[in-house]
Amino acid sequence: MAEPRISVVIRSFNEQNHIERLLIGIFEQSIPDVEVILVDSGSTDRTLSIAGKYPVQIHSIPPHEFSFGGSLNLGCRSARGQFIVLASAHVYPVYQDWLEKLTAPFADPKVAVVYGKQCGNAQTKYSEQRIFLKWYPPKSNSAQNHPFCNNANAAIRRAVWEKMPYDETLTGLEDIDWAKRVFKLCYRIAYAAEAEVVHVHSETPRGIFNRYRREALAMKRIFPEESFSAWDFLRLFTQNTASDIVHAVADHALWGNLTGIFTFRLVQFWGTYRGYTQRGPISQRLRQTLYYPASREMSDSAEPNSEKQPEECRLRIQYTQEKDHGGARAVSGYFHASASRNTPMAGE
Repeated sequence: MAEPRISVVIRSFNEQNHIERLLIGIFEQSIPDVEVILVDSGSTDRTLSIAGKYPVQIHSIPPHEFSFGGSLNLGCRSARGQFIVLASAHVYPVYQDWLEKLTAPFADPKVAVVYGKQCGNAQTKYSEQRIFLKWYPPKSNSAQNHPFCNNANAAIRRAVWEKMPYDETLTGLEDIDWAKRVFKLCYRIAYAAEAEVVHVHSETPRGIFNRYRREALAMKRIFPEESFSAWDFLRLFTQNTASDIVHAVADHALWGNLTGIFTFRLVQFWGTYRGYTQRGPISQRLRQTLYYPASREMSDSAEPNSEKQPEECRLRIQYTQEKDHGGARAVSGYFHASASRNTPMAGE
């Protein structure tokens, strides 16, 4: 078999409410012959049975062996594509040219990583929407001057990963750590605003706390010169809460969001503070808490919530709630398209 130009690596854990939407989106892309690899860390729901309906290569690891970098390295080792797209199981693409837009910057041989735009859906917390707007602007950047990126929606050049795998010991932010090391090798980081996905984050307050806590644990290792004091907690909590309230008033969205704004910003910055003040090695019990929160809210009705209309004519993916039959239609359409299209890839 000819090697695919693109491999998609997905990390999953109990994603039965989201995984099929992502897979349908992948197999409706304008680029044919995409290899899909799922790295699952011990799902106990229907994630694997749903994924099994699609032409997906599945690798399972026990939960106690999971780390973000480790699961990515496993998927990348199995990938045959020149470019490896990394996606969280609870994202899904908005347009059929998502993979085209995400991999286009690789036409520049010095680009090692590209990350795409993320937005929320109708269930996304207001403060999280504000974060998406800040982190993922409407304008692309072909030569970013800082190491931010996000592996929920990103692509890397496999040849660079082979020289420099992900750090398997970090509790998070393995993407930023990798990007920082990419800079040292004189490669570039690109941001593709047109490669948009919906990122379904519907966590409990405890889940948000754990997310920011483990990311803070990683941040102080990646950037040991950084700190986060009690004063930083109070200052940033106050400033961000006030900013969210002001924007919510302007958006006529304060009613129904005020409590959520306060709660999100409180646990966000309290989790960050606790992560920075954590001392000593991370116990197995703490790892389980950080990676696998006891309670996890999940949404099954995600729809794009982007007000920006693209200038060019682009095809949106029409998702369906018909879970039992959507997979068969998507796979059938994928193989039909693969036989009839010959789409050039970046770098050719």
